[in-house]
Amino acid sequence: MTVSRTPVAVLGLGGIGGLLAATTGALCVGTERTVEAIGARGLRLVVGSETSVAHPEATTRLDRPVALLVVAVKAYDLDAALDRIAPGALDGAVVLPLLNGLEHVEAIRTRLGGAGAVAAGSIGRVSAASPEPGVVVRAEQTGGRIAVASRDADRSTLAARLEPLAASGLELAVGADERAVLWEKAARLAPLAAATVASGRTVGALREDAAWRARMGAAVDESVAAGAADGVALAAADEWAMIEAMPPELTTSAARDAAAGRPTELDAIVGSVVRAGRRHGVPMPALAALLADAQEVAAR
Repeated sequence: MTVSRTPVAVLGLGGIGGLLAATTGALCVGTERTVEAIGARGLRLVVGSETSVAHPEATTRLDRPVALLVVAVKAYDLDAALDRIAPGALDGAVVLPLLNGLEHVEAIRTRLGGAGAVAAGSIGRVSAASPEPGVVVRAEQTGGRIAVASRDADRSTLAARLEPLAASGLELAVGADERAVLWEKAARLAPLAAATVASGRTVGALREDAAWRARMGAAVDESVAAGAADGVALAAADEWAMIEAMPPELTTSAARDAAAGRPTELDAIVGSVVRAGRRHGVPMPALAALLADAQEVAAR
């Protein structure tokens, strides 16, 4: 018997999850407060002076079969968010977490216990935030890319399940190596997240300050070395070139959270890279020092 599946659902309606839901019409799975806001006023997407309003279906619990579940919550909310998914909804599904860091994919596999094919996913060249439930503000940069790989599903299956996300306007890239998908972003995001929180400065201000630039450069070198020890070949010059190309006013979600007094993903993002390096015998003094400074600031 053929199972009728909802093409795509998004768990977590913050910046990235809200952006994908607003542009693809995905089924929204979120907290009671967010679901109520979407039901009452729709899901608003603000890009510069332009505002659009989508009216996707929204629910606090996913209890129907889906083809693709995008998980777009913060790392510290992951366990509670997965409680909103009925186990049977993921039978035969692809589960695509777009969390930052290195450790969440295996954590989700363990939690789901074989329900659904879990993929590693990374989203880049996109900055979006949700200042209030049901509202997403995207920076006006163009482009954007979602990279995906999975040991649980072949590339043709992944490509077919990802197809609804093409409506977002983001480039979709299906690869073969889960570790490569995670490390390619983590190697530069870990230094950036730690430095933006520790300093309270934007990316442009950090690049222009000789001392902070040197600290970030050393941390990028360590992150790339840790990735190499984990089997992923990256070039520090390439990672730094991407940092150089970022808009000067850009900051990180970790810095926004720290500034607002919210929990941060510092451990999930930066801590996971430090732990990976140490696990492989790679010294990580520069990144570890940035993490310690950032955690001190975030705890104030």
